[in-house]
Amino acid sequence: MQIEGASAVVTGGASGLGEATVRRLHARGARVVILDLDDKKGPQLAAELGEGVLFAKTDVGSEAQVQAAVEQAQALAPLRIAVSCAGIGWAQRTVNKEGIPHDLGFFNTILTVNLVGTFNVLRLSAAAMLKNPALAGGERGVVINTASIAAFDGQIGQLAYAASKAGVVGMTLPAARDLSKGGVRVLTIAPGTFNTPMLALLPEEQRAALASGIPFPPRLGEPDDYAHLVISMVENSYLNGETVRLDGALRMPPK
Repeated sequence: MQIEGASAVVTGGASGLGEATVRRLHARGARVVILDLDDKKGPQLAAELGEGVLFAKTDVGSEAQVQAAVEQAQALAPLRIAVSCAGIGWAQRTVNKEGIPHDLGFFNTILTVNLVGTFNVLRLSAAAMLKNPALAGGERGVVINTASIAAFDGQIGQLAYAASKAGVVGMTLPAARDLSKGGVRVLTIAPGTFNTPMLALLPEEQRAALASGIPFPPRLGEPDDYAHLVISMVENSYLNGETVRLDGALRMPPK
């Protein structure tokens, strides 16, 4: 599918994987709406990139806010691309060493942002895409979600995060099948260990240790590696209903 002349929404678009995706899409001629809660970095990025890039302060769990951002994108050009990068993490054992069970509130919060928020963006973006005129081959749009290798290799303490990301993986094929007659594709990227602002908080020694465990290339993933895959997925119209690991062949140990 051609990127130039289309509009896109990118959640978590003010930093990390989302920011890299916004930059790549804009460079390829898309008009982009950045959905993020960061009302400092979001407007700064939109101002830097200039015409055709807007910021919408958005909680991905809010139907009204996501719908408003989708409508902003539709006003720029036909909405044909939606990328969900917004997500949060939490580390806690099912039952800790003191016998205290995992906090239910935190579990619900992680699922609300990572899984329910992703679904919210998926359903509202797809509804808009189905109204588009069909392109060659009948395609109307593509939705790309973000899971994690934790969906498959969840480590000790990653119960809530792994469950939320496994849910994103589980949505991919049925959503693609649901939307197939309308020409909307659904895909998921499952990143490994990436050099994002969250990981930047770790000491350099820990970052180097994480990188050394990656088979090849022996480095942390860069946000642009993720954005590059987004572009490839958008342009390859035969790729649908699939989750792609982007991890340098890393398989996470128990801890």
